[in-house]
Amino acid sequence: MNQKIRQLGINPNHWYVVARSRDVNTQPLDVILWNQAIVLFRNKQGKIQALENRCPHRQVKLSHGKIIEGNLECAYHGWQFNAQGECVNIPYLAEHQRLPNCKILQYPVEELDGFIWLFPGKNPTQNQPLGVPEWDHLNYIATVSLIHCQAHYSFLIENLMDMYHGHLHQDWQAWTDAILKKINEDNHRVDAHYQAKSYYKIDKIWSISQLFFPALRQLHPEPLEVSYIYPHWVSTLGKDFKIYCLFCPVSLTETKAYLIHFTSLHSFWRLHKLPIPFRRFLKNKLFGSAQKLLDGLVEQDVKMIEEEQQTYLNQPQQKSYEFNPTLASVQRLIQHQEFLE
Repeated sequence: MNQKIRQLGINPNHWYVVARSRDVNTQPLDVILWNQAIVLFRNKQGKIQALENRCPHRQVKLSHGKIIEGNLECAYHGWQFNAQGECVNIPYLAEHQRLPNCKILQYPVEELDGFIWLFPGKNPTQNQPLGVPEWDHLNYIATVSLIHCQAHYSFLIENLMDMYHGHLHQDWQAWTDAILKKINEDNHRVDAHYQAKSYYKIDKIWSISQLFFPALRQLHPEPLEVSYIYPHWVSTLGKDFKIYCLFCPVSLTETKAYLIHFTSLHSFWRLHKLPIPFRRFLKNKLFGSAQKLLDGLVEQDVKMIEEEQQTYLNQPQQKSYEFNPTLASVQRLIQHQEFLE
């Protein structure tokens, strides 16, 4: 294992997820993406905006302020900035004084599939946000869990790509007995193909109850696919489950990410014939049905990841022994993408 990976930054020329859509309403929101302080807010039309989170007057956070007619007002002296980061009003400006030319940095930002995607690099058109097409699809039930760990993002990616650590999750996991079959790797993604046994089979309407009652689960073989599509992660377990992990690396020793678990309803063909409003009601009603499962997995993983980080900080030269070749592929991809920056 290459421990120097823990000192690498991110490639800024990708779209990262900095918040959920519901987190930004009438008040500005403070977020951090790789040491960059950013403020999110909505303009008069409700469209999401992103600016450098500092007032150029006294360098305090603009996120302390509020939205006035679609402009962001600083809480300290009331200076106002438009969506382009230009100062458009100073309440105590004298008649002979002009507004200062103190434009702050504006970030490309998009609201897509329930999340806010931000591009910290220089050419946002060279990549598109990964997207989560299942988010609004009526045949998928979603659950979201926030991962917030005091560790370099590489530790979390390696955890997600390594399906041999199911031993940790015996009380929460949806699968067991993973066997690595194949790895596909290029400069943009790593795909690891495992064969596993799933505890869940969502083929009848009552089978949703397996999420709540462990005694109803029965092991059966399913393919388990995990992919690091830089900088995010996607996994599928058979035809019933799909999981995304959308990354927001904060710093060398802090990572935020959003884990989104989808349960498929494709097998319920009778359900598909019901009126659209009812199906949408059912989808919304079942939102978060796997919350206990997902939160339990996250809690266990975060504990291990943070211990890995702390050991690295205390003993950076400590040698690690690794038998899953997927992790070497992941590290090569991270190194390549950091080089592309």
